[in-house]
Amino acid sequence: MAIHEHSWGEKGTAGVSFASGLTFEGVEHAYEGEPSLKGIDLDIAPGEIVSLLGHSGCGKTTLLRIAAGIERPSSGRVLVDGVEIAGGKTFVPPENRGIGLMFQDFALFPHLTVLQNVTFGLKGLSRHDAQMRGELALERVGLTVHKDDYPHALSGGEQQRVALARAVAPRPSILLMDEPFSGLDQRLRDSVRDETLAVLREMRATCILVTHDPEEALLASDRIVLMRSGQIVQSSTPEDMYKNPKSLFAARFFSPMNEIEGWVSNGVVRTAVGYFPANDLDEGAVVTVGIRPQAVKISAAANGPYGRVISRRFAGEIDHVNIAVSGLDKSLVAHMRAGHSVEPGTDVRLEFDSRDVVVFPAMEK
Repeated sequence: MAIHEHSWGEKGTAGVSFASGLTFEGVEHAYEGEPSLKGIDLDIAPGEIVSLLGHSGCGKTTLLRIAAGIERPSSGRVLVDGVEIAGGKTFVPPENRGIGLMFQDFALFPHLTVLQNVTFGLKGLSRHDAQMRGELALERVGLTVHKDDYPHALSGGEQQRVALARAVAPRPSILLMDEPFSGLDQRLRDSVRDETLAVLREMRATCILVTHDPEEALLASDRIVLMRSGQIVQSSTPEDMYKNPKSLFAARFFSPMNEIEGWVSNGVVRTAVGYFPANDLDEGAVVTVGIRPQAVKISAAANGPYGRVISRRFAGEIDHVNIAVSGLDKSLVAHMRAGHSVEPGTDVRLEFDSRDVVVFPAMEK
């Protein structure tokens, strides 16, 4: 039976780490001859929180394991503050890297108490100092009252807090987190993630967060590194990643898309639903126009493209509206404020918010 969730401790009491920079230079890796990383170049600044984002199998967890020392790169180098820790004949073992780890499954020892779990990695301190450090970490995550309990007596959210306390107790210069919130239900996930990030920012530690959740990456990161098939697709701030995707793949990752074929003619993209900016694409080029659902608006003008509402589904703050448009094989999906959309069977004129429209060459996938 889960124990009641206790409040987190006082902010500003987590202690401070001496953050380090982390660099990957031409890192490659393969599993049984199959490439998993293909020449990764990435520089992470001290104190930066970076999300590695991508579908399963894209290489993000492998890159994390190489940073931790659990895997060795096939080629390339890994450096901390400019000092090589992996590459060539160099290989610093995990315990000597000053890098903390936090896993998806928490990895708590069931036969140890909460406090013993937190102090397990504090080998360089006296028993008294380790206990003091462990109790401070537990106090920050609000679990001092459970220091003598065993992990099975705690809820999932509380176990995650214990894992966090254990990871930050040594005050690592770099903390690696492998989908640490995915095992929590949605009610807990947001609050635990926000409090965890507050602790990390207090510590000023460099952090890499592996996630497959684009919303989590947008909310949690200073920078997002989007990966695909062992390579980096795009690396930029959350706002820039969303507003200025460099490929159709990146655009799709952060939002559902209405995808419409078009072509460039006289400096604009012509489609079945109207004209869009060509963004310096070559004359005559065949393109894909990606229209986010929130970009589709009901127009009061008399000259917009014509459509007919074929369905409307209530989804809380927004309605999901499907609109059939002449010349399109698929209906357009629109996200409209609940109560401001229109009923099925209604004929409408449409317009599109250019801020949520992207255009890429049609061969991009």
